[in-house]
Amino acid sequence: MDDSTQRYDLTPPEPESSFQPEPAAAPVQPVTATPVSTLAPAEPAVADRRGPGRGTIVATGVLSALLASGGTVAVLEGTGALRPAAGPAGAPSASQDTGHTVRIDESSAVVDAAAKVSPAVVRITATGVTTDPLGGTIPSQGVGSGIIFDAAGWILTNRHVVQIDSTTIASKLTIELKDGQQYTGTVYGVDSLTDLAIVKINATGLTAAPIGTSADIKVGELAIAIGSPLGTYSNSVTSGIVSGTGRSVVVESGTRLNNLIQTDAAINPGNSGGPLLDAAGNVIGINTAVAQNSSGIGFAIPIDIARPVMRQALANQPLARPFMGVRYEAIDPQIKAQEHLSVNQGALIISSPDATGATQPAIIAGGPADKAGLKEGDIITAVEGQAIDTDHPLDLVLSGYAPGQTINLSILRGTSTLDVKVTLGTRPQS
Repeated sequence: MDDSTQRYDLTPPEPESSFQPEPAAAPVQPVTATPVSTLAPAEPAVADRRGPGRGTIVATGVLSALLASGGTVAVLEGTGALRPAAGPAGAPSASQDTGHTVRIDESSAVVDAAAKVSPAVVRITATGVTTDPLGGTIPSQGVGSGIIFDAAGWILTNRHVVQIDSTTIASKLTIELKDGQQYTGTVYGVDSLTDLAIVKINATGLTAAPIGTSADIKVGELAIAIGSPLGTYSNSVTSGIVSGTGRSVVVESGTRLNNLIQTDAAINPGNSGGPLLDAAGNVIGINTAVAQNSSGIGFAIPIDIARPVMRQALANQPLARPFMGVRYEAIDPQIKAQEHLSVNQGALIISSPDATGATQPAIIAGGPADKAGLKEGDIITAVEGQAIDTDHPLDLVLSGYAPGQTINLSILRGTSTLDVKVTLGTRPQS
């Protein structure tokens, strides 16, 4: 995979995070996946396609299409201020008040979180036209969710919610608030690295959700999802726990999403782009996919990964991700034994197959790593002094840096330790 990177110096600082933009081995077996499609709000009937693999990861934006001649359902592929507010873990706790013990249970936490955040959750209806297999046009309409992260009308959602296919932005976006007010939305930008997009509406004084941090979440803590399942039941609230972190899945378009939060909170088609909350009602993730061939397995993009593009939007900057131009494998016991390595952790720069099975070079010609003199077989052990390990994989660490920024890498080359400076580039859109 190639990396991408970016550091934004806002106050207060938050943990670093990121995705790996190019295919590479991951500690979790990836699953080939298919987006879900269904009729828009008036008809909550669902149609889905399942791709090959041991399971199916389903992008949860509700993307539907009606043939103009007969209303036939056509399945379309759907690809797609900021202060960390650390909250309590989801486990029940007790406090003392004038001698009486008050139990803060899970039900109370869910009620309070829903009341606080629901006004910031929107329903997004995307309208456009796509082409059928015979070359004709198909009017299409899809429904997803979004979260207001700034009171001036800034909304974070999934990329596949605002696209009618893998490359085409919907021609019209209708944004509906909880109180029923509707606005026309425009796509400010889509993330070149992840399944995220920023939408803007012409409004002020809106309720914005509190943005938390995803770096410190623990497996087992309370997780709350809010969205518009099936495109019909707006502001539906479900709850569960954080089932895992650092998960990797591959959706049908071939895009690998890494470092995801796994949850058993019910996530359905239409929840895409909606928030995943902690027990204090802080946004810790953006719901993006569910596992179809399972019960209670959903995935969310950690909010720390979304934070850089949110900041760029608020600064009226184009959405851009940094790029170093290497493919690598995270070192684990298997990789260590297979490649006869002397270290237990780090990122091994190595060639790897792409989606078609063709082997791609470890160093992308002309890229930042190539210009800095990195070589296949080098092991990146640290970035600016931060060790690369299981808790701090290379893509997560690099995500805290910006395009154009020069960073220092600690490299193990054979038995020699080197310091190499790399000036990061901008990740291409494709």
